Formats: sequence, C-alpha cells, structure tokens
Amino acid sequence: MRALIAASLFGLVGLAPGADKNEPKSLRVLSYNIHHGEGIDDKLDLPRVAEVIKGAEPDLVALQEVDRNTTRTRKVDQAAELGKLTGMNVAFGKAIDLQGGEYGLAILSRFPIKGTKTDPLPGKAKQEARIVMRATIEPGRGLPALTFLNTHLQHDDGETREKQVAKIDELFGMADGPFVLVGDLNARPDSAPIKALAKNWTFATEPGAKGLLTIPSDVPKQQIDYVLFRGTFKVLEAKVLEEKVASDHRPVLTALEWTGK
Repeated sequence: MRALIAASLFGLVGLAPGADKNEPKSLRVLSYNIHHGEGIDDKLDLPRVAEVIKGAEPDLVALQEVDRNTTRTRKVDQAAELGKLTGMNVAFGKAIDLQGGEYGLAILSRFPIKGTKTDPLPGKAKQEARIVMRATIEPGRGLPALTFLNTHLQHDDGETREKQVAKIDELFGMADGPFVLVGDLNARPDSAPIKALAKNWTFATEPGAKGLLTIPSDVPKQQIDYVLFRGTFKVLEAKVLEEKVASDHRPVLTALEWTGK
C-alpha cells in the first residue's frame, strides 16, 4: 500500500540550547535500523534501544524498521515512546500498514522539527513499499536550516535499489541544500546504487572503509548502513557503535562540522 502518513510528535525536552559563538558548528548524526525493538536475543526491549541512542549523544537520529501500534510490538507507538525515553523531538513516516498499525521510519532530533514529508520510492508490485522521509531541521547555534533524509531501500533486488536511488537523486540530488541523507541502503560498498549516489553526494561513512561493517550485529560482515551529505560539511568522525544485541544492525554514528557561511 502506498498511502503515506507523516506525523510529528514533539517532546517536552531536548530543544536547541542557546548559541555560543565559540561552540563548534557540528552535528552528531546517528543511523539505526532498530528491527522494531527486537534484539538478536529475541527480546522486545525498546528501553534498551533508547539507551543505545542516548549513549551516542546524537543531535539527529534516523531510525528504520519502526512499528506504530502493531500487534507484534504490543500496540506501542515506538516512535513516540523513543521520543519520550530519549527526550528528543520525534516524527514518524509510514511506509505500510501492518498488523492493525503502521510500520516505517522515524526521526529523532534535539532541535525543533519544522515539517515532515514522505515520498514513495519505486518498487515492484509484490515488494514492500519503500519511502524516503524528509524533515526540516533548524539547529540554530550558527548552523543553517537543513533537510534531514531517512530511507530504507529494498533488500532483495538490486535493480529496484538502483531505481530507488535514482528517485532520491531526482528529488534531492541537485536541489539547494544542505542535506543529510541517512539510512539502511541494503547495498554493499561496491554496488551500483552506492556508486550512483557518489556522483552527487559525499559519504560521511566511506564505502568500504575499515570499521564500518553493520550487519549482523553480533559479528558484522557487511556495510549497508550509511550517512551521506550535500553541502559544506567536514567529517570529524565516522564509526560503528559496539552494540551487539539490541538489534540485528549496529548503529552508525558520524560527526559533521559545518564549514560554510
């Protein structure tokens, strides 16, 4: 089903602090496929996921495989709950209906979320519907407003992934930025979708770089989760967190310094 819903649920805490002229103009960005809160120990434990997120001290978080009021996750609105547990602002983007609820993507932000939208990505009739979610973020403290993008590409069809990447590029690849694109791309570093993205985007998580394998979480063997950007950012840090249990993916954390005017 391609009906799309994007809703913003704003937390009570976690808004931007007052700007300090000496404070670095940087953002800590986290990507995490949370496997609907179920770890590799088969335990459904959303507070555990929240602790992983809080421990990374991110400014912006892109979450994939998020449930909202589904039977399998006890009718919990996982996006809203993670917002409460982390003290961050939150927005949810629906990809599909599932078990009496919804399933899709979520964005957490320390800063106000000024607006969200979801766009459908190409796919075949029997494939799970995929989306790219956007949120307008206004960090303040010397940083410009930016568009934060979250996506989760098709897992079992390279041709479909290429078309999905082409759609993302059509929407954002030549538009005025800055943009930060984050997600589970289900694509290996040497694959066609990654090479296509490299034409218009800069990878904060360099494809094929040492230490950036994300799945499986217990003994990672593949890199399929990435952080990219368009705009004058400098990569200060890019790493995979040593979290082995909370999900089947490990989280990816980057620090981006804004070097533009």
